[in-house]
Amino acid sequence: MKRRNFISKSLLYTSSAALFPTILKGITPEQTKVRLGFIGVGLRGRNHLEMAMYRPDVEIVAICDIDPKAIQISQKMIRDKGRQEAVVYQNGDHDFENLVKRNDIDGVIIATPWEWHVPMALASMKEGKYTGVEVSATVTLKESWDLVNMYEKTGSHCMILENVCYRRDVLAVLNMVRQGMFGSLTHVQCGYQHDLREVKFNDGVKPYGGGVEFGAKGFSEAKWRTQHSIDRNGDIYPTHGLGPVAEMLNINRGNQFLYVTSMASPALGLQKYIVDKGGKDHPNAKTKFKLGDVVTTLIKCANGETIMVSHDTNSPRPYSLGFRVQGTNGLWMDDNKSIYLEGVSPKAHSWEPFKPYQEKYDHPLWKAHAQDAENAGHGGIDYFVLRAFIESIKNKVAPPIDVYDAAAWSAISPLSEESIAKGSAPIKIPDFTRGKWKTNQPIFALHDNY
Repeated sequence: MKRRNFISKSLLYTSSAALFPTILKGITPEQTKVRLGFIGVGLRGRNHLEMAMYRPDVEIVAICDIDPKAIQISQKMIRDKGRQEAVVYQNGDHDFENLVKRNDIDGVIIATPWEWHVPMALASMKEGKYTGVEVSATVTLKESWDLVNMYEKTGSHCMILENVCYRRDVLAVLNMVRQGMFGSLTHVQCGYQHDLREVKFNDGVKPYGGGVEFGAKGFSEAKWRTQHSIDRNGDIYPTHGLGPVAEMLNINRGNQFLYVTSMASPALGLQKYIVDKGGKDHPNAKTKFKLGDVVTTLIKCANGETIMVSHDTNSPRPYSLGFRVQGTNGLWMDDNKSIYLEGVSPKAHSWEPFKPYQEKYDHPLWKAHAQDAENAGHGGIDYFVLRAFIESIKNKVAPPIDVYDAAAWSAISPLSEESIAKGSAPIKIPDFTRGKWKTNQPIFALHDNY
């Protein structure tokens, strides 16, 4: 389902060291419900809230947001599901600190502007809560280390809620990779190629388009997300593409990112959009943007593979995450939904449709839960990522996408900025596992729960 269609649907509501947290509060073996708190109930937060309420084993205990309208809409959603209204925290920017201290909450879901992710996650983890944080999990390299250090200090798990890891075609390809269909992987490509101009600018009333306002005069993501394009030049949103291919390459679990090099095209698209839509005399037409229209990042892995990551959000273009998974036996490409496997494909040097392969190698998760995911956001993947978080809490185990993944995948953002600032110099990627990647075993999508 396309992003805008899904959000529009939601707006209708306006009418692996420790296996469980060492200081986890309140969960008992006989507990039948997972009790959740939500920090941030704007558009994305309400997506998660809606998914959670489809589950009878989930109780919505508390919600937190500084926007009274977001609280009002969320409470109506809860009432409309026949549930008891949540306790509300809306008393300023730091009222989330009171929510996470509650003893009747097992897990916290964070869907706020990026710069708040880590402060909120750290507060939640410190209080012993399972913590699910939206993407990207971190903005700076220090924040990635802060998440890892808090986990290793407390044992409180943190899961980056990277829903694309559960995309049906992506999981089918992962299944094929694990069965050796592509041979030994050598190179993968991915990215975030999505025209976000109507997300970064709007009329201050609707979340998408209709004007060229941002910041204080913007609405929803335009209030905060656009500023990152003004201040930063790098791959500022890497995990939608990088997360899925990292799982295919067993990053942090037998493999590791080594170093990164990035370069950026000129930054022209956003200013042109403002002039085209608002006129050359509009005050925002004078805004200078740092973010190159296309940022290309290359990553070298410990086992020799290479990864190319593209960030392309400022120009007119169709949506694509640009997946390409290539090995010694052939490759799969997302854009043309095609595959070629030497000795298997019927005609040499010719693509064939991927659909029959997706059906044959459909992942067990989708086979088991496709009907439940039918009405979930983003083509069903929102169902699976939230399910993984909830099942981790119920089973008191590490989430399948853990704090080390959150740290490493998100760190590509500041490291790409550093590379570009240094003339596309190679920049070493820290080993957030402190060597444990050499013995860690894969856990993602290996059984029914995750």
